[in-house]
Amino acid sequence: MADAVSELEEVLLEIEIPVVELIRGGGGEGELTQRMRRALANGYGWRKHNFEIKKIADGEEKESVSHEIDHVKRFAKGTFVLEIEWNNKDPFFDRDLENFKRLHADGVISVGAIITRGSTLQESLREVVTEFARKHAIQGLAELTPYYTPTPRQLRIINHMTKKKGSFEEGWAHAFVSDKFGEATTHWRKLEDRGRRGVGNPCPLLLIGIPKEVLVI
Repeated sequence: MADAVSELEEVLLEIEIPVVELIRGGGGEGELTQRMRRALANGYGWRKHNFEIKKIADGEEKESVSHEIDHVKRFAKGTFVLEIEWNNKDPFFDRDLENFKRLHADGVISVGAIITRGSTLQESLREVVTEFARKHAIQGLAELTPYYTPTPRQLRIINHMTKKKGSFEEGWAHAFVSDKFGEATTHWRKLEDRGRRGVGNPCPLLLIGIPKEVLVI
């Protein structure tokens, strides 16, 4: 499925993440995910689709199950589906992989792909956020105001880590990354663990981790 690979590569090679985007407040979907979704949908026609599988016995419908996938495209040699899990709770990997497994078993998809934070990016986040704090002279809570307002719970963690690390920059970076991009979120190690356990088999999988080189401080 060379065409699918080529289109994905075109989108992936354009990825750039200003670190300020990681820090800025606001709920919902991240700015990187939004850019990738637009590039895939508007540039190449990878669109959201709801697969509906029905079980019919003697003309009577016995069961109906639907699986919504964010990015789907049909190629000459099969159907390719893709989910972007930039920063969700890690059980979302189980949902995606189980959906891929069922849809492949039912003969409606050929390949399932997931894009997430790569291991180098995940492991570099505290260092990168600390460097951002130093570059932008974030030495206290007042300097955080343009980016986000910590909750009382977050403030307690920041104060604790600042005392432990000996500087606001390191303490805040440690607390921020642990809170927003912690171990229980979607990143490469969590995805790789599931792949090694066979979650999603026998659907062919393309698993992609975004590396630290895309970050711009």
